[in-house]
Amino acid sequence: MNKIIKKTLKVVFPIILGTFILFWVYRDFDFSRAADVFLHQMSWWWMFLTLIFGILSHVFRGVRWKQTLEPMGYVPKTNNCINAIFISYAANLVLPRVGEVSRCGILTKYDGIPFAKSLGTVVAERMVDTFMVVFITGITIVLQLGVFRRFFLRTGTNIDAIGDMFSSMTFWIVIMCIVGIGILLYYLLRSLTFFQKVKGLALNVWEGVRTLKHVRNMPLFILYTLLIWLCYFLQFYLAFFSFGFTSNLSFLAGMVMFAAGSIAVVVPTPNGAGPWHFAIITMMCIYGVDVMNAGIFALLVHSIQTLLVVILGVYGLAILPFTNKK
Repeated sequence: MNKIIKKTLKVVFPIILGTFILFWVYRDFDFSRAADVFLHQMSWWWMFLTLIFGILSHVFRGVRWKQTLEPMGYVPKTNNCINAIFISYAANLVLPRVGEVSRCGILTKYDGIPFAKSLGTVVAERMVDTFMVVFITGITIVLQLGVFRRFFLRTGTNIDAIGDMFSSMTFWIVIMCIVGIGILLYYLLRSLTFFQKVKGLALNVWEGVRTLKHVRNMPLFILYTLLIWLCYFLQFYLAFFSFGFTSNLSFLAGMVMFAAGSIAVVVPTPNGAGPWHFAIITMMCIYGVDVMNAGIFALLVHSIQTLLVVILGVYGLAILPFTNKK
């Protein structure tokens, strides 16, 4: 019974959290105005172009994933890698972070790649993605520091208090205590029988992580990484030109909102629904966009891009059995 409750909470909680934030963000919103903009004012040519870059980002990610598997001696079909990426993003709409597991299962089924090892390459990918988010955010903050200060003030965040927390001795004492508890638990658990099984799984995952050191063509890997994030940015930035009220926003404004949105999607809600809307609307208001128009932009862009994720996921599920007929 407890397992059923836990599994139910894992599925239901992200949906409830995202729904609550969306309800709070759009509590006084005029949805008829959004429908009018969608039907009569939105430029579908620009929106279609954003979707092209959305698809390309998945394609580049699939090709890069194949590259990280090759050092372990596995050469899956490129189509399988790409379609697995399509399905993984769609799966994340149902349960955040489950997509990473699902795409490893697909390669296990169709290419015979051990699950734990492919999962290790996914962990390595996430490490690279985390670095890219931090890198992009760092550059953006330096270029637009004043905008981020206004964002924190608008959201009630005290930057000085955060800085004081990290510089206080109490904070570092707590960190050292957590590390000490972790070490103690490690030595206690290693004596248990199941620890060896967990250790074996962890070693397989670690072998997948280590593939980054042995990628045969590192410049190509870096190029794929840059292309993935360039496509992410263009998918977001070009959407500005789909609406008259955002078409005058600058490239730097796009960088700021893209960085804020990339951080917001870390919150475990389906496709970042709720936190992403809040971050984009708040940032747009700082740049002078009316709150109603900012809400329309966030709602329509996120809904259309989420629909693309669903369509690609359905396509991946449908095409995989046909492309893997023996």
